[in-house]
Amino acid sequence: MESQHYFSAQPSGPDTRRPLSVVLAGARRELVTSSGLFSPDGVDKGTAILLDTVPDPEGRRLLDIGCGWGPIALTMALKAPQAEVHAVDVNERCIALTTENAHRLGLANVVASTPDDVDTALEFDTIWSNPPIRIGKQELHALLLRWLPRLAPGGHAWLVVQKNLGADSLQRWLAEELPEGFRVRRADTSKSFRILDVHRAA
Repeated sequence: MESQHYFSAQPSGPDTRRPLSVVLAGARRELVTSSGLFSPDGVDKGTAILLDTVPDPEGRRLLDIGCGWGPIALTMALKAPQAEVHAVDVNERCIALTTENAHRLGLANVVASTPDDVDTALEFDTIWSNPPIRIGKQELHALLLRWLPRLAPGGHAWLVVQKNLGADSLQRWLAEELPEGFRVRRADTSKSFRILDVHRAA
């Protein structure tokens, strides 16, 4: 972690752009990154496991919670070019980077913004997230209860959470707290990570 304050709206330290070469959706992509955000030097292990494990996104409106420099949102947009991809983050630097990286890839279907700038009436057919566990349990719970109930009927949210950072207890908590009609299951385990699938009944 380059900065323990990557979840701040305006991270400390200079916003110095530098090139980032990564593989997303099966091809090498030339992007940009900066300091003051999560995993600035590449795709972190948890996100890589999520992207390698979950099925392709379905539906016309997709969401990435905590977009960073954009690996999840960009992959969604590459795999579902017909969909509208919303990428949210409290970190303004992340919003700018995700927007710039989408532009570099010619992806006009990515909308990066703060959570408060997303229309509260929108529902999402697919949600992918490597949620920011380290913001603390109370803040994490508030974040997930803000977005997961906005799954559209029949939709799926796929979360990657490290086992030793409370994946199993988070699964139980979500099952108890989400509204009626939501089901939470452990879809996969890879290395030290769980993939959780939150499904809303059609």
